[in-house]
Amino acid sequence: MSEAHDPSQQLSPDQARDLACVLDEIIPPSGDGRLPGAGELGLVAFLERKLRESPDLRPAVEQGLATLARLARERDAAGFAEVPGPERLALLNALAPLEPAFLPGLIFHTYVGYYQSARVLEGLGLEPRPPFPKGYAMEGVDPTRLDAVRRRPPMWRKV
Repeated sequence: MSEAHDPSQQLSPDQARDLACVLDEIIPPSGDGRLPGAGELGLVAFLERKLRESPDLRPAVEQGLATLARLARERDAAGFAEVPGPERLALLNALAPLEPAFLPGLIFHTYVGYYQSARVLEGLGLEPRPPFPKGYAMEGVDPTRLDAVRRRPPMWRKV
């Protein structure tokens, strides 16, 4: 794996396949089939956009996937995607201390992308729409609550 990271570079097909399997371990499909797993949902494309937008995240994910592939090969699998399902969690647990930056950022962005999906919102019984402009009722704002702030003198110096 190259040390130089091109932010516009996409993951290789093997990395994308392994990442999809990791995502399904982070958020597996529901038993009743209403909710897809995060990998099945297609969040790899969402995460690739995040990798381009967050250059600090890309090296951690690429290195984590490389180490995961190496651990899978040590178990006689071509990659993480080929590791039998019950062994995947054990492999991720073995990876965590070796690549401590891999899972935290990945988990955060996985949840963000997952719960923005219309398919997931519908599966949860919610309307697949942003909360605004149709929106939710908000309490009225009492503008007099800011009167004390408005009466304060400026806290800066003009230059």
